[in-house]
Amino acid sequence: MSEVRVNNLSNENNTGGPTISGITTFSGSNFLVPPVGDTASRSDNCPPGSLRFNTDTAHLEYFRGNKIGWVEIEAELTEPLGGGTGSNLGVGNRGIFYAGQTPSEVDTIDFITISTLGNAQDFGNATDTRDEVNCCASRVRGVGGGGYDSGTDDKIDFVTFASTGNAADFGNLSVGRYSAAGMGDDVRGIFSGGHNGSSYQDVIDYITIATLGDAVDFGNLSAANYQPAACSSTTRGIIGGGATPSSAINTVEFVTIRTTGNATNFGDLTFAARGLSSTSNSTRGLFAAGVPGLNRIDFITIASTGDAQDFGDLTYTTQEGAMCSSATRGVFGGGNPNVNTINFVEILTTGNALDFGDLTQARKRLGGCSNGHGGL
Repeated sequence: MSEVRVNNLSNENNTGGPTISGITTFSGSNFLVPPVGDTASRSDNCPPGSLRFNTDTAHLEYFRGNKIGWVEIEAELTEPLGGGTGSNLGVGNRGIFYAGQTPSEVDTIDFITISTLGNAQDFGNATDTRDEVNCCASRVRGVGGGGYDSGTDDKIDFVTFASTGNAADFGNLSVGRYSAAGMGDDVRGIFSGGHNGSSYQDVIDYITIATLGDAVDFGNLSAANYQPAACSSTTRGIIGGGATPSSAINTVEFVTIRTTGNATNFGDLTFAARGLSSTSNSTRGLFAAGVPGLNRIDFITIASTGDAQDFGDLTYTTQEGAMCSSATRGVFGGGNPNVNTINFVEILTTGNALDFGDLTQARKRLGGCSNGHGGL
């Protein structure tokens, strides 16, 4: 066995490292250091499988190609949550349903264990009563932004998934509004569109979920949009449906979550509606229900662009409900007129929804998120 000790290796032109081919084994008592850089220094011109350490997220990540981009492979795992009544007799990813209207605005927060079936259980209360809240989440925190309660709200509050209890103040949106669409990954939450009490909005703003503070500008939608829905993978945020001042739309747009900039066209849903709901796993996004009372579910493949396809139907017609998900299951709850129904589907199949259980309180215009959605 031979040993070579050098400080640096380069190619013959001294323009980069040498190519090491064949089966190569590295051994040692210390460590191997991959390339290091922040999110902004990510390359979009490198071979699939390229490995680096992201100093912003403190995770290893690898490049899956130009369509998907960089994906984290060193994510902190949260323990399965449960330990309650109804669906929470089991353990798994936790979904929450946030505030809403009964028809008066409420501060109720419910939670479920997504991998099981059964009724929701009380989690705690939002910082105030409001409806039309837009939600996003990391593995640790669920966040509710904006809303309406006798006026437009710019408040952002949050809960910690692993505990139960009341929400705490987070900060404020860059523009107070209701009926926006929330999405994000494990680091960043994004709020898109909505209504500020006098006009439809094209605003996109974002927060860093682990850090308390106000939202800052991200970019703009292609048009002002009221009651759209949103979901995400680890790299892309998808905004679909909603309404312009003239009519409901079926437009789907996307942004790259860790950058800033305006939304880009993705394709179209099979139906035009506002007041619909959305969720996703890492590959597929679902859009369901909507005004004027629908039971339709569409799906898209997030890494590609193109039009949505029919997935199946909910067990009831509704609008202004909320969704949350795990890596395998999408859950839809509540809606207008006020119902306490919860449905579920298996995301990677197609077919009609099945009954999951009931919310603690029949309500509409609620928000939803989980610690297991596609952006994580």
